[in-house]
Amino acid sequence: MAVYRLNRNEIIFPDPTLADDDGLLAIGGDLSLKRLLLAYSNGIFPWYSEGDPILWWAPKDRFIIKPGDIHISHSMRKFFKKHEVFIRINRDFSDTMHRCRLKRENEEGTWIDDDMEEAYKRLADNGFAISVEAFIDGELAGGLYGVSLGRCFFGESMFSDLPNGSKVALILFSKVLEENGYVMIDCQFETEHLKSMGGIPISFDEYRRLLDEGLKM
Repeated sequence: MAVYRLNRNEIIFPDPTLADDDGLLAIGGDLSLKRLLLAYSNGIFPWYSEGDPILWWAPKDRFIIKPGDIHISHSMRKFFKKHEVFIRINRDFSDTMHRCRLKRENEEGTWIDDDMEEAYKRLADNGFAISVEAFIDGELAGGLYGVSLGRCFFGESMFSDLPNGSKVALILFSKVLEENGYVMIDCQFETEHLKSMGGIPISFDEYRRLLDEGLKM
């Protein structure tokens, strides 16, 4: 299937089930607030390299964590008992996103460029994106950020400045999401790290069912 080319002046997406086998659905468009909200509400997200056109993805197989099913390993339970840990939500969205960018630039390359930082800050300023910062023994240890629509959280990236920093952020934030009735954390793609923390693969049909449930207000 030919990849759909988006018109910057028309905020639409093709049916996400038309994505190719790798999950690529469309190219082009922009990162405006309206387009991003339309994308995420249909299970679509942007992911591309700096300097390249915007690529929009809707993988057929999705990877999620149900907040109540977050896995806390034996070693992490011991860690929680040994250290004082807590999270803050929206302490500084821009700082947390930029730390995620720097961590990935230093290790494996990143899709987070200046345009992405500006776009997701707009989402945060309008109440559609959240940052989470974890503290261990009073020191900033790690964090994550993502998009929040209805009762769905779409995780974008994490960072750790201290051992277990991002794990603490994800575990404690999952408890907050569970308490607030969130139906899923959309992890987008499977990784061994997220699998070890309770992530599960689901079909796109099941994903859309959860998405529809979570977006009902």
